[in-house]
Amino acid sequence: MRLLTNSEGGAAECRIVVKAGTRLLTGGGERINLEVMTALVGQIARMHARGAEMLLVTSGAVAAGRHVLGVAAGERNLPLRQALAAVGQSQLMALYDQLFRWQNISISQALLSRRDIADRLGYINIRNTLTALAERRVVPIINENDVVAVEELKGDAFGDNDTLSALVANLVDADLLVILSDVDGVYTADPHIDPAARLIPVVEHISDDDVQALGGPSWDASGRGGMRAKLSAARLATASGVNVVIAGGRTPNVIERLVQGEILGTFFPATATKLESRKRWMLSGLSIKGEVGVDDGAVRALRQRNRSLLPVGVFRASGRFERGDIISVVDKQGAQVGCGIANYSAADIAAIKGRQSPDIADALGYNYGDEIIHRSNMVIV
Repeated sequence: MRLLTNSEGGAAECRIVVKAGTRLLTGGGERINLEVMTALVGQIARMHARGAEMLLVTSGAVAAGRHVLGVAAGERNLPLRQALAAVGQSQLMALYDQLFRWQNISISQALLSRRDIADRLGYINIRNTLTALAERRVVPIINENDVVAVEELKGDAFGDNDTLSALVANLVDADLLVILSDVDGVYTADPHIDPAARLIPVVEHISDDDVQALGGPSWDASGRGGMRAKLSAARLATASGVNVVIAGGRTPNVIERLVQGEILGTFFPATATKLESRKRWMLSGLSIKGEVGVDDGAVRALRQRNRSLLPVGVFRASGRFERGDIISVVDKQGAQVGCGIANYSAADIAAIKGRQSPDIADALGYNYGDEIIHRSNMVIV
């Protein structure tokens, strides 16, 4: 069972998204369990030390806020839950900061909502930021922005950060998404109720019927997820070219053991390659708004060295497109080299074409990055 797509040796040069839910982080109680958090951070730190780029999608802000303010679990009052999230998020990050600092690892906070990812500029900005953090050996700590994301607190959108973790895995081209649960994987029935329930080791395809039959309840007293949300997230991630494992978060060293090839939990193999997924999104999800012509040196950098497209290699821009639009990249003969998400508008590119990247700010008065198209936002055809 091959979990990682780009690493023969396990952790080195791979990107892993780990999702930890409220029920796991509280150990089934009403407050954050420091022992559970310490074990989780320790695993991520060891993977980080082996060269993996690690991102953590975490729940637990509302639970942390409940403990601080002394509010009992089960309260569904929306403004109160938002207040609890606001109080608890700082507590949660303070704990993560302390635990990761003990491991000499820098972390960052990213609070996201569905509207952030749905917006075209939000998508590219989040993708660029998370990718840059991971490449610089910073561990992003990602959570739902519960203070403003009303739909998510009602429980009918992201679903306890499960869907968010799948979207993040797609955003950053993760090799593996590990969804840690309070159960050891997907069972034929609820193992808390049915002693005859069997663990399903591999699920090749997730249908709507599977989500309903194997998902069980979608709400519990301490979280918003449940297995139904996890199955839906796994379906979303695998369709984006990401391998997924749903496994027990209390299993000792579960992340490391999974990466080393041990069979734990339930494995969902990707149903598409990353390239196929990205091509479908770029070429059919949104229309191409324009194009840039690039010189032979830029073509070699893009095709042979997997580089970003810099302004120095661009000699023209055509069409009316804005920052965040998808544009085509063509060579001097007009043949398509690839397509990608533009960091600059057509007017901006006309002003900076042929220039060195450090000259962008002088030419425009602002700088959205050194690249016309970042390599992580481009498909070469």
